[in-house]
Amino acid sequence: MMRQGLRFLVGLGLAVVLAGCATAPKVVQPEFRPAEVRARIVRLLPAQTRDREGWAVDIQAAFAALEITPNNENLCAALAVTEQESTFTADPAVPDLARIARREIDRRATSHHIPSFAVSAALHLKSANGKRYDERLASIRTERELSLIYEGLIASVPLGKRLFADANPVRTGGPMQVSISFAEQHADNQGYPYPIEESIRREVFSRRGGMYFGITHLLGYPVNYPRMIFRFADFNAGLYASRNAAFQKAVSLATGIPLAYDGDLILHEHGRDDSGIGTTERAVRSLSRQLDISDSSIRRDLERGDREDFDDTRLYRLVFELAEKTERHALPRATIPQIDLDSPKITRKLTTEWFAKRVDDRNQRCLRKAAAMR
Repeated sequence: MMRQGLRFLVGLGLAVVLAGCATAPKVVQPEFRPAEVRARIVRLLPAQTRDREGWAVDIQAAFAALEITPNNENLCAALAVTEQESTFTADPAVPDLARIARREIDRRATSHHIPSFAVSAALHLKSANGKRYDERLASIRTERELSLIYEGLIASVPLGKRLFADANPVRTGGPMQVSISFAEQHADNQGYPYPIEESIRREVFSRRGGMYFGITHLLGYPVNYPRMIFRFADFNAGLYASRNAAFQKAVSLATGIPLAYDGDLILHEHGRDDSGIGTTERAVRSLSRQLDISDSSIRRDLERGDREDFDDTRLYRLVFELAEKTERHALPRATIPQIDLDSPKITRKLTTEWFAKRVDDRNQRCLRKAAAMR
């Protein structure tokens, strides 16, 4: 009985120790302590960056709030995108923005059959700050300023609602040029770690909000990519676009049907025929007998294209098996989408591939700098 009691006490003590280990708080590795992370960021920032400590605070806070490991790979990725998009300016100036904005207003007016004198009259009205809209429009330099003008036009000028259909046409902003609709959706679903002073749109144009939502869009979803460059491509083209482009390439190889490797597996507008089926889906359906998979199952699996588990679907596995059998070698599971960038701000031919490679060059320089800091 004494031996049994002793074994019981030893076992109980071991259980208590293990339970204590299971419930003990996580020990933060020294290199990831907030002060250490901020100090590392300050050293990694480009030499010409103003208010380096302020940038470091907002970047470290975003990583902490998102629970993303602030290692060199992730930090350099975020810094590389920010340098490419704004050279670390919270509200970057856009060259010739006043002319671009007025041209967009005139284009919308023409599409709505609104005469130019009516547009001029609307812009001649005084805005909330006492200046006429056309005066403010002529002096704008940043997207935040333009967004504020559009907000005023939509809210107070009847013609503004007609021109913009109650929707502000400024769709990206902040130091990482993140999508405002993405930020609004993320805030609705996942919350936002700061007090919202006016709106999520306004937060995107701030340094803290722009970095938080930009880092979310860049690093806040799981992928199996072999290199960071594919995340950079996704940042430009959409979540999982690089994985989906590789799938499209496999479909094209298996069918012989040329496809655009743009990462859009189900097209909601462009690329649809009269039946409402996109070109990628139609190509996949041509394999339905070979794959022994129904059109409805194909559609169901393709609809997972913006989710992590698309590559767990039967369709994904069977298409790659068939394509690799046809080609007689393994195929990559990620490729940079082939997309021409289109925006009033872009004055020359640019592509997603150009963007991804430019950012990756900056990323590699940052990583070399980080390695030399050890």
